[in-house]
Amino acid sequence: MNSVEKLAHGIDAFVDLVGRATSWLALGIALVMGANVLLRYAFSYGFIWAQELEWHIFVPICLFGMSYALLHGEHVRVDVLFQYYTPRNKHLVEVISAFISMAFCVIVIWLSIPYVYQSWSIGEGTANPGGIDYRYIVKSLIPIGFAILFLQSLSEAIKNYIAMRRA
Repeated sequence: MNSVEKLAHGIDAFVDLVGRATSWLALGIALVMGANVLLRYAFSYGFIWAQELEWHIFVPICLFGMSYALLHGEHVRVDVLFQYYTPRNKHLVEVISAFISMAFCVIVIWLSIPYVYQSWSIGEGTANPGGIDYRYIVKSLIPIGFAILFLQSLSEAIKNYIAMRRA
C-alpha cells in the first residue's frame, strides 16, 4: 500500500469514526422529538428550547452524515446509465464526481466562513425567548461538515483513480 492509499484509508477511518459517533445523535433526536410530541399533544405543554434542540441535534447528523453516507456508498446515485458502463468508466465517473464534490465543498466552506465569523463575533443566540443560546456553535458545523465531506471526496477520488488504473 503506497502513501496515497494510506491517506485514503486514514480518511476513511476518520470519517467512519465521526459517522459512528454522530449516529448516536439519532437516538437523541428520537427521544427529544418523542418527548416534545408527548408533552405537546398529551399535556398541551411544550418548551421552546426543546423544539430548538431538535434542529441543534439534526444539524450534525446531516453535516457529518453526508460524509459517512458517501464512505459507505449510501449516497444518491443515478444508476439508469451507470449500470451499463464498463468498470473503468464507472471509476472515471466516480473520480469526476469526487472532484465536482470537492469544488462544491470549497465553495460552501469559502462562503460560510464570513457567515460563521459574523455569528461568533456577535455571540449569536436564539431570537426566541426561552430558546437555546450559542447558535454560533451550531453554525460552525457548516464549514467543518463540508471540510469532512471534502476529505471523503478526496478519498473516493483516490480509491477510484487507483481502481480505474487497475481495471
